[in-house]
This record gives sequence, structure tokens and C-alpha cells, in this order.
Amino acid sequence: MIKGVGITTVWTLDQDRTKAFFTEKLGMEVRTDMAMGDMRWVTVGAKDQPDVELALMRPDGHGVDPESSKALIELVTKGVIGACALRTDDCRGDYETFRARGVEFLQEPKERPYGIEAIFRDDNGNWYSLTERGEGLDLSKEWG
Repeated sequence: MIKGVGITTVWTLDQDRTKAFFTEKLGMEVRTDMAMGDMRWVTVGAKDQPDVELALMRPDGHGVDPESSKALIELVTKGVIGACALRTDDCRGDYETFRARGVEFLQEPKERPYGIEAIFRDDNGNWYSLTERGEGLDLSKEWG
């Protein structure tokens, strides 16, 4: 039975630059950075969530055929890939902190039915939701 998400992929064109983005601008920690044959395996994660990692993967190689690799590079470069939603307990405060560190925001914090959300891009153009859940919010009644 599935117990949860362990690792999810973030497409990057430069693993070192993206690792620096997640650690220096967002305050995440490096979990893994090692060579695995002809590929480099780099993962980062939130300090308070050791069981979930973001794998910073290059779209060229690693079993990705050349046509798909080219398409992924184009999509990443265009900034149309939404990577994930990141939880926070202070969306407005994190927005100010991350903005001061040079993070590009597409949307400043806004009230939503599920809480407060801001949208930002990483150094590749992938976009993320930075979400603070509303107090006492139970989405299971609406989403089921």
C-alpha cells in the first residue's frame, strides 16, 4: 500500500545553480549529491520534512530519449511546468524573505478558499505554489 510521496522530480538545466536556489534562497538542505554512473543524483528537501525530497534532474540523458529531452528543455525554458506546492505556516513572511533573496514571484500572497497562496518561479522557470493552509481547514469534505 502507498504510504506517501518520497521523491518528486524538479527539472533543471543546471543542477549546481538549482541546488543553490533551493538551499540559499528557500532554506532547504541538500540530502544527496553523488555520481551514479553517467548521471548525477542531487536531492534537496525541507529541514523539517526528512521523508520527502526533490530530485533535481537534468532532462538530457538518464533514460530520456533525445526527442523527449528536447521537449522537456523547451518546456522548462518557457516556464510552463508547475513543479509542486510548498507548505508554509507564514506565506506573507516567506514571500517577503524570499523576495528579498531574489526569488521571482508571479503572484503575491492572496487569500484563497484553502488559505493564503503566492506563486513563484525557480531559477529554471518552473513555478510553485507557496501555500499557507487556512486554520481548521478540512478539504476532505470538499475534495473527498
